[in-house]
Amino acid sequence: MTDKVQTYEKAMARLEEIVAKVENNELSIDQLGTYLKEAQKQIAFCRKKLYATDKEIQKILDSFEEHA
Repeated sequence: MTDKVQTYEKAMARLEEIVAKVENNELSIDQLGTYLKEAQKQIAFCRKKLYATDKEIQKILDSFEEHA
């Protein structure tokens, strides 16, 4: 991925591209490892982003409950 700023949406789009290449047999065996490593990094980024967002939402919900 050449963009400097990583977002969840960009990571998911890249994962979809990689999955399409794998499903369509567009990758040689030499490329497969490289693409799978990239997919692994994108998945880790997405998980981290989702976890952080979930924690943030839970804090907000908890603060609503405290003020109710």
